[in-house]
Amino acid sequence: MSLTFDFERYLNIRSAYTPVWLAGGRRVGFLTDITGTPQVWAVDVAGGWPDQLSFFQDKVWTLDASPSRGRGLVPSRGRGLVPSRGRGPVPSGDRLICARDVGGNECYQLFLVSGDGTEVRRLTDDDEAIFHFGGWSHDGRRIAYASNVRDGVHFDVYVQAVDGGKPVMVFEGDGNFRALAWSPDDSQLILCDEVSSARQSLYLLELAGGRVRSLTPEDGPVSHRQVRWAADGYVYLLTDRDRDFKSLVRLDVASGQMTCLADHNWDVESLAVSPDALERTRTGARNLAYTVNVEGYSRFYLHDLTTGQARQVPGLPRGVVTELVFSPCGKQVAMSVQSPQRNLNIWIVEVDTLACRQLTRSSLAGIPQDSLVEPELIHYETFDGRPISAFFYRPRGVEDWCPRGVEDWCPPDVEPLLPVILYVHGGPASQTVADFDPRFQYFLGQGYAILAPNVRGSSGFGKAYMALDDVRRRMDSVADLKYAVEWLRTSGIVDPDRIAIYGRSYGGFMVLAAVTTYPDLWAAAVDVVGIANWVTFLENTGPWRRAHREREYGSLERDRDFLEGISPLYQVDRIRCPLLVVHGANDPRVPVTEAEQMVDRLGSRGHPVEYLCYEDEGHKISKLGNRIDSFTKMADFLERYL
Repeated sequence: MSLTFDFERYLNIRSAYTPVWLAGGRRVGFLTDITGTPQVWAVDVAGGWPDQLSFFQDKVWTLDASPSRGRGLVPSRGRGLVPSRGRGPVPSGDRLICARDVGGNECYQLFLVSGDGTEVRRLTDDDEAIFHFGGWSHDGRRIAYASNVRDGVHFDVYVQAVDGGKPVMVFEGDGNFRALAWSPDDSQLILCDEVSSARQSLYLLELAGGRVRSLTPEDGPVSHRQVRWAADGYVYLLTDRDRDFKSLVRLDVASGQMTCLADHNWDVESLAVSPDALERTRTGARNLAYTVNVEGYSRFYLHDLTTGQARQVPGLPRGVVTELVFSPCGKQVAMSVQSPQRNLNIWIVEVDTLACRQLTRSSLAGIPQDSLVEPELIHYETFDGRPISAFFYRPRGVEDWCPRGVEDWCPPDVEPLLPVILYVHGGPASQTVADFDPRFQYFLGQGYAILAPNVRGSSGFGKAYMALDDVRRRMDSVADLKYAVEWLRTSGIVDPDRIAIYGRSYGGFMVLAAVTTYPDLWAAAVDVVGIANWVTFLENTGPWRRAHREREYGSLERDRDFLEGISPLYQVDRIRCPLLVVHGANDPRVPVTEAEQMVDRLGSRGHPVEYLCYEDEGHKISKLGNRIDSFTKMADFLERYL
């Protein structure tokens, strides 16, 4: 099938995600880029055209809704948990908290948005600080959040009344702290110190006296994610304590004891706990919803806490399921769903029947769904015999491709040797998954093949695998890219003289490292917000991030010589292929000086290099006009050189 759509058409494909329940379960709020910039919208649970609730010029990043029941639950002798009394009037109507920055600077500010969109009110007031939302109290009157407003480095925890109250610091942190969950009676908070990508330590804070105690006293790299404090008094979370993969566990806050509820030998990733309305508590009917990541594909389960049995839900697209949230009655679960052939949308699953339905229908911009390509999950062997998992996309029309040497068997309209883009994800503690990627689909429509490996250091394959590229082993992951090219060369479908490499953020470093370490493999390279010089990156990245990143990358005090030695900036003389560099001027993670150093050094050599810098963007190119401009120019660049 011959496609004539340009990149702009693919970038106008819309998405809907981050569902929250409103109006007692009759409506669903969510984020969508219908207007080109993600904003807050809401739709009836039965479907229909949604209503826009926020109208910011910049992207809304997060969304959280106030509790539906309006009052906290407190322990009562013989009756379990009952609604709290004597706390004054409870706010009426739905209210949401959303986070927005300016120009991609990641100085997230919190805003209150009413469920009907008639009220939008800013709650935080320091444009130079970052505010991370930490949850609504069960009585609907207060919020918790973490902020580095005190010194720009350390994150403290605050509680603030949403109606006219001033923030109160309840915890002064010496680290990268977050507030995660309120206790059922709103007297305590669970805090997390984000020590590194592999380690998150949990603490319990008593709001009345300020007493703090550790809930996870491990010294080593143990991850704790998706922390949910249920009305039964237990905390449910995902952890890799004593395991290689994250499992679903129940934590007894009083004793610190963890009980494993689900272990799949793959990472359990998303978690939701059904609300405990009193009539459901008496019957013991309560569920957990969770997903398991199996090599980039999600499996969705409903777990009955009474029987201990889990049911896998079969009716969702084969792709990625995230952001699970139960309806107020516990009878439905809303979630974000996508697959390589389905753009990101909100879906709903009925708990009793497991029936699945798509709630939002974001536009595919007129592109036929049957023109979109599903990848093949492949594995190739790298230098130490380790298998590397990767997604291989081949363009439409070459599904029955021909091995090298038997081209005469091929249909006359099939080109046996194709150009290919090797895509490297960022992180590095991240993963390429079976999601919807309009970039990939455009290039596939233009006749490129795509290989997207999850080299060592990627998440999703266990914490031992994720640690294989730490500090002095950094270049082992770059070697995995060389062996990805070896697999491509033996596939028989790819032209070995037309291989490009493309990555963003840490993936941008991988691009620069690959073209300096293995310069003969590449016909072109695209570096988006990548690291060129590890020393200047660590010196200039946001001060709140440096300690967190040094635990994985190495520190300037201990590893400066090594970091200089692997910095692509000092090896630019080895680069042979043309390079496109893309960056946002407001990037707080990888400062724009990383791009400027590389472009200046290559320019002084007269080496072919093209540079795109967007003054109103940060670490991610978010605005539709800038995305169209950058990706169209990237397509032109690759067309010229491949």
